[in-house]
Amino acid sequence: MTGESSQHPVPRRLSLSSSPEVEAGVYADFVSVWHQPHLFVLDFSVHTNPPQVIEVGGKKVINVPARMVARVRIRPEQIFEIMKALNQQLTRWEAEQGKTRPPSEPPAGQ
Repeated sequence: MTGESSQHPVPRRLSLSSSPEVEAGVYADFVSVWHQPHLFVLDFSVHTNPPQVIEVGGKKVINVPARMVARVRIRPEQIFEIMKALNQQLTRWEAEQGKTRPPSEPPAGQ
């Protein structure tokens, strides 16, 4: 160490770079979150066609055609940091834009 006390660690600063394609980002209509024993998976998807009522096993369901545009795999330890960051950004956004209510589920059959 450089004479630094263990009581005052040097703060970290992340210097991130990416390719222009990654930097541009992708649009997603929704995200599906699931997990395995050692990771969480976030699948970001876009609607490809309007929802349609179809019959599956004798029951009517709303089929929502979608295409996955990105899959992100994250260590479980990182999920807590992501949740904190999302909460902080949502609070800031609501302060700027005004509070909004989450959309409710559409009625069945629509």
